Amino acid sequence: MLQTAHISRIVSENQTDVVLQVFADRIIILVTQLGKVGNLIQATIPSTTPLQPAPPPDTSGPNFDHHPLPLPPPSIELTPILGQAPSPEMQSLYSLYASQIATIVWLTESEGLLGVSHRGVIVGIALKKRSGGPGVRAEDTETFRSVMDMVYEVVQQK
Repeated sequence: MLQTAHISRIVSENQTDVVLQVFADRIIILVTQLGKVGNLIQATIPSTTPLQPAPPPDTSGPNFDHHPLPLPPPSIELTPILGQAPSPEMQSLYSLYASQIATIVWLTESEGLLGVSHRGVIVGIALKKRSGGPGVRAEDTETFRSVMDMVYEVVQQK
């Protein structure tokens, strides 16, 4: 049975959609600000890999209004499937998105909300090109945290 969920929000002044499709052997999550699939990256880990839960919420820190993020496991393997990011810097950012999204999905699976544990997670990422020079900006961090909140929300719908 195909399970789907979708959420849409304005993130950093951009319409952002997160779509989840659950299959028997894989889970697909698309994150798009461009209305297309974008760069597809598959994340996998061995079934014996232990997952560390997210830390408790920090109500005094700057990210108190976001979900705490679990650390991706060191054994995570990212495989590009289709397309590529617009720049090497964006490719690193897309890899970070894929690792974090897959970790959230695997932790949700281990809690029994999505069924079988440690399935491959395919992440499609199509973000608007950033303006300005290289480096991480506050807007990038806010976009990342907001997208991860959307991922938490969409995986908990199913």
